[in-house]
Amino acid sequence: MCKIWIYSLAIMGMLLSSCKNNTGSCKQNKDTVTDIDGNKYHTATIGSQEWMVENLKTTKYNNGIAIPLVTDNTAWSNLSTPGYCWSDNDSTNKNTYGALYNWHAVNTGNLCPTGWHVPTDNEWTTLTDYLGGLRLAGGKLKSKIDWSSPNDIETTNSSCFSALPGGHCESNGSFQEVGRHGYWWSSSEYDINSAWMRRMNNSSSCVFCNNYLKMNGLSVRCIRDK
Repeated sequence: MCKIWIYSLAIMGMLLSSCKNNTGSCKQNKDTVTDIDGNKYHTATIGSQEWMVENLKTTKYNNGIAIPLVTDNTAWSNLSTPGYCWSDNDSTNKNTYGALYNWHAVNTGNLCPTGWHVPTDNEWTTLTDYLGGLRLAGGKLKSKIDWSSPNDIETTNSSCFSALPGGHCESNGSFQEVGRHGYWWSSSEYDINSAWMRRMNNSSSCVFCNNYLKMNGLSVRCIRDK
């Protein structure tokens, strides 16, 4: 009886594991994408979309023009033109978290490598819908490492998206929530002062959809053009 019960549990576990792995299954692609600075990015196919699986870290637009690096709080708070910074103004965060860009840099349309673009709000929705909706998608999108404890037990990164918590740069130039929250721009404007973004945190499997001031510095993920 005990052996039969253990065997049944094992079969059930395999079925549940298979079900979990098939939800939001993805293909890690062999080829990489290189930005104009020479940074290489891996990609994954998630449903009908192909995404970079690292945050963007370029310091130049794809036409070779430099993006202004802004490290002074006052200068950042007065910025109404494109700019970027590193999390905590620490360039050693580049390789892990990528850069934080204000939405004015996103809105140039030249931030991602040629053939790629910053996703629209609808493209973000397509991604999270494919992964089970906003309530569940975060667990399938978040990396299992580099998040502060507790990284929600539902975090599986089964999509291969490997979302990381680069925090954000507030409109006043201060840095918030590095290691605990990740924020990503969409290219879709909400109103004259704000644009749509997505957010994840270290204690939830949810993806949060909000509008944020264009002055803020957020991470960027690129999606392949169709």
